[in-house]
Amino acid sequence: MKDTPYIRVGTAYYKLVHAPTIAGHFNEVLVHWNMETIKQDHGKDHLSKVPKFDGFTCIPSHIDFKQEFKGFYNTYSPLAKLPHEGKLEHSLIFLRHIFGKHYELGLDYLQLLYLRPIQVLPILCLVSKERSTGKSTFLKWLKVIFDNNLTYLTNDSFSSQFNADWANKLLICIDEVLFNKEEMTERIKYLSTTNINKLEAKGKDKREVEFFGKFILCSNNEDNFIKIDGNETRFWVIKVPSVKKEHTNFLNLLIAEIPAFLFYLQHREISTEHSTRMWFTPGQIKTRALEKLVQNNRNRVEKELASILLSVMEKFDLEAVDLCPIDALHVLNKTRVRTDLTQLRRLLKNDWKLTNQDNSNSYRKMVIWSDGDVHMADAKGRYFTVEKDFLTKNFDETMTE
Repeated sequence: MKDTPYIRVGTAYYKLVHAPTIAGHFNEVLVHWNMETIKQDHGKDHLSKVPKFDGFTCIPSHIDFKQEFKGFYNTYSPLAKLPHEGKLEHSLIFLRHIFGKHYELGLDYLQLLYLRPIQVLPILCLVSKERSTGKSTFLKWLKVIFDNNLTYLTNDSFSSQFNADWANKLLICIDEVLFNKEEMTERIKYLSTTNINKLEAKGKDKREVEFFGKFILCSNNEDNFIKIDGNETRFWVIKVPSVKKEHTNFLNLLIAEIPAFLFYLQHREISTEHSTRMWFTPGQIKTRALEKLVQNNRNRVEKELASILLSVMEKFDLEAVDLCPIDALHVLNKTRVRTDLTQLRRLLKNDWKLTNQDNSNSYRKMVIWSDGDVHMADAKGRYFTVEKDFLTKNFDETMTE
């Protein structure tokens, strides 16, 4: 504790308190404090000893941290663990387990977090259906390293409009993530590359702040924990295998090596070049887990559309249905599946290998009313023709699994 735990920012007084945690650590928190209370506790002369600042700022740094910047109080938290040369018997083995073939990239990622905290980085997603993989241990280890600069969020707290508790954090970790809404995906994609965010607290006006947060998502759902398409380059999805032999004290062994690990990061030569705004190239962070996630997102649209088309054919005793991409979009919008015209055109032309009419011709299009009833209506357009035989061969079996 400093000589005086108080500071004055503008005309308001604060006290630096150390809030104990279940894990036995302490989080340094700024709490509003009354000037009269300080006088009562320490005498009125004590106010002259209180450090004074013009306002708050948040400038991340781990190597050359400064609490004060040109009269402003820096709310970024200095790291409790400092680098010190030592042995690394467990940390590198653990990271090789987490990142697998991307081990060197994983070290680069952590090195950039430590040495260049304002560098934009990809959204790291650790996924596995298996239990005892070490995903949670990885997050707990990072929490000890980056201390108050890392926060845990739930799906609900991330979707909340109030973000004052995480808008100035270096790492935002969401465990058991499930983003089943398009707007959630779009929000995290935007935040992963922007340097400005709107900070909003309950009962206070929004204000613009600099944003340097990086996201780490963990999920037991490998297939569709988030909605992304094949053109997405911001997600680094890694499937983490299960640990062969569990060690109940392993986290403590990792924590004991943190000073040596930080020393290693400080002196290690980074293996990749700064190639894109997110440092890594799309090819470097492309994984089979990402391809699987994209495939499942695409398949969901295909399966739903195929299911609807087969239902229409059965109801009206048809061997084929004509449709334009906009017809398919209107129909799918009545379901929980979200897509767009570009994806539907690509699906019909590239995936289903269909050819649309050269000119705008008359056809009968399917229409789903709000009550779920299906009708056929006259329309005109450059439609595609989907045959029942094609759907039953490619989709009928998968939809009845």
